[in-house]
Amino acid sequence: MTNRTVRSGLWLAVLAVPAVVFFLVFSYAPLAGLVVAFKEFDISKGIFGSPWNGLANFRYFFSSGDAQRILLNTIVLNVLFLAATLAAGVTLAIMLNEIRGRFFKRAAQSTIFFPYFVSPVVIAIMLQVLLSGPNGSGGVVNDALTGFGLPTVDWYTEPGPWPWILTFVKVWQLGGYMSVIFLAAITSIPEDVYEAGQIDGASRAQMALRITLPLLKPTAAVLLVLGVGRIFYGDLGTIYAIVGDNGTLFPTTDVIDTYVFRSLRQIGDFGTTAAIGLFQSVVGFVLVSAAVLIQRRYSKETSLL
Repeated sequence: MTNRTVRSGLWLAVLAVPAVVFFLVFSYAPLAGLVVAFKEFDISKGIFGSPWNGLANFRYFFSSGDAQRILLNTIVLNVLFLAATLAAGVTLAIMLNEIRGRFFKRAAQSTIFFPYFVSPVVIAIMLQVLLSGPNGSGGVVNDALTGFGLPTVDWYTEPGPWPWILTFVKVWQLGGYMSVIFLAAITSIPEDVYEAGQIDGASRAQMALRITLPLLKPTAAVLLVLGVGRIFYGDLGTIYAIVGDNGTLFPTTDVIDTYVFRSLRQIGDFGTTAAIGLFQSVVGFVLVSAAVLIQRRYSKETSLL
């Protein structure tokens, strides 16, 4: 090894120091707080002075009667979000790729990307105006139902439609963002492939279905694996901003994150909330590991490992 190589390695190590310190301070040091999940936490005694209680916090959560509903809601909502946003992203990317006018293409891309930056609080207000009107009566959706001769719905007391309403919100919010990722993948497809399709007499629709769509599978697989790793995490910001403490909607909208936030805010049970958070992290790690192994088994060329 030459002196020049050693000096180069030392400079790279020095450049990496801020990133290493950042992760040590903000990612690894807080892990010490996970011991709260195994303690009967007393704020006056602190984290390390509180007595140990083994797995009592985990048993309390799983025997509370809320665990089954919360876990089911979290999985169902995240599967709906993941499937719908991936499908919307692929569809929008293919549609944008077919637009020939450069100005119109960029305007459409900016328009569908804009909802990604809208605050969940603003989304909640917009949804309330659409579903129940500014004064809590009527709403654009109910006016449309009345126009078609259908009965109106008191949306904020009916838990059944909310998985689909929240899925619609996620697609509106993330569809444009996902389409940008897929559009970047489309631009990396060699032009020769499309020219070969044209020589074979394929139409634009046939090339989109037979060339573009199959070549987007690696990108979709990576996004799917990343999404599976977070399937036990609810979107606290969006769901809590929309649903809040409306207990009528909890049968279909209460997820792990909103339950933890509500428990911590109303009861102040740090031990149980830390146990639920640790459970989320462990299950998420297992799921993402399983997804990567399955991806490696069936599609080694697109595997993350």
